[in-house]
Amino acid sequence: MDKYLNVIALNIPYPANYGGVIDIYYKLKALHECGVHIILHCFEYERQHAPELLDICEEVHYYKRNTGLMANLSFLPYNVYSRKSPRLLDALLQNDYPILFEGLHSCYYLNDNRLRNRLKIFRECNIEHDYYRALVNSTNNLLKKSFFFIESLRFRAYQQKVSGADLILSVSTTDADYLRLVFPGKPIEFIPCFHANETITSRPGMSDYILYHGKLSVPENEKAVLFLIRKVFCHLKCRCIIAGMNPSRKIYKAAAPYSNIQIEANPDAKRMDELIHEAQIHILITFQDTGLKLKLLNSLFAGRHTIVNHLMLAGSGLDSLCHIADTPNDMIQACNELMAKPFDADTVAQRKKLLFPTFSNRDQAQKLWNLIEKCS
Repeated sequence: MDKYLNVIALNIPYPANYGGVIDIYYKLKALHECGVHIILHCFEYERQHAPELLDICEEVHYYKRNTGLMANLSFLPYNVYSRKSPRLLDALLQNDYPILFEGLHSCYYLNDNRLRNRLKIFRECNIEHDYYRALVNSTNNLLKKSFFFIESLRFRAYQQKVSGADLILSVSTTDADYLRLVFPGKPIEFIPCFHANETITSRPGMSDYILYHGKLSVPENEKAVLFLIRKVFCHLKCRCIIAGMNPSRKIYKAAAPYSNIQIEANPDAKRMDELIHEAQIHILITFQDTGLKLKLLNSLFAGRHTIVNHLMLAGSGLDSLCHIADTPNDMIQACNELMAKPFDADTVAQRKKLLFPTFSNRDQAQKLWNLIEKCS
């Protein structure tokens, strides 16, 4: 029996080079490998059309976002209202296949009466009102603070729209527990983030640097980098590399006084892969506990020692694979100890035991399709 699925993505999920689109792209790829024919609907946002998506999708449809001031004059979240398109609804009505809504951003038509008889799946990628509330504290720009605060209030109210979904997929066990409280009686399943790693490629051995990597223009990541520079890296003697997309002037300025801190802006895929595999330590911190951080999975699949704070682990079940440090002093001590400790094959074996099958793309894609069939 042929398997078909509509997927609505908040952005064009190729190239898969930052959190939200990484989960979407590798989910599409894994579903394709499980024999699912995907009709992808994606909104254009700072990205070009990607013919590469036709390698894993039956069809790809693109829609313009309604950005600007007028899209902000709504009781709906800006990130939802700007992603409405009559063309999208028309395309969804051309078939009767299940519809997977990727994140609240893509849910404008979730409760449209014309889709009332369709199987609808909501993929949670963040508790959005908590995420935007945390962003309020991640910037000093008053205009951005105001936008994030208003968007948080809008998302808190809009969250109830998810009750129209037939199946809810959470990205962490912590988020699953929260969603069960908000939507009692709804089927809610934990499906972790999909990612680029098919196997564990961590290399035993040692090197001379610590790595932080991520999309550096994201306020949450910028806040983490500034904390590490000012509280941790400046007290270390080893090289500390901060790598990722679009670092701000604030990051460069904070790092400038310290000869051991190096910024690598916009490394290509080959260079990022080299940095991840060769780092002696990956250090990952966050100041909010929603979602599952893809940086963590990438580090455990491809890196050596990994230092995190408790919030980075929330709902992941990966605590035993990481070194946990919550204060600057604890982080400094852990860095000094692990820089002198070779990464060995026994640790790789421990990771294999815990990461599979829960974090296997193929296994989770099959689980997802089984859940869809069960709800049909």
